[in-house]
Amino acid sequence: MSDARPSVLFVCVKNGGKSQMAAALLRHRVGDQIAVHSAGTRPGTGLNPQSVESLAEVGAPTDGEHPKAVDPSLLGTVDRVVILGSEAQLEATTVPVERWETDEPSLRGIEGLERMRLIRADIEARVARLAEELLAGARPPTRD
Repeated sequence: MSDARPSVLFVCVKNGGKSQMAAALLRHRVGDQIAVHSAGTRPGTGLNPQSVESLAEVGAPTDGEHPKAVDPSLLGTVDRVVILGSEAQLEATTVPVERWETDEPSLRGIEGLERMRLIRADIEARVARLAEELLAGARPPTRD
């Protein structure tokens, strides 16, 4: 039996920061109503500790998560792919792809945990809109 939930794959380069953050925030917001995945085009070796800390502040856990590569079979089955940042690139896919150019506070001299909090706020607002879109599309049609 196939999973009827809407699904999304968040992608960044290392899968240690922004894509993991987006995935954790979406899971925190909608629970298991949406199948949430994250991956990297060149996965790193671990999650960004400040990203994890900023997520813990809002109760969005990353327990059990680790950087992983984009799975081509998953890429072809999700309802939406969201690429975070300008560096990650994917081969052409048949599913809708959008790119989120997220806030980069370091360009304004903001570093450390405060940087991560600002990135988290930007991603959290985008995740809220995405959740609404995906869940609206998942509802069965109403009958008159």
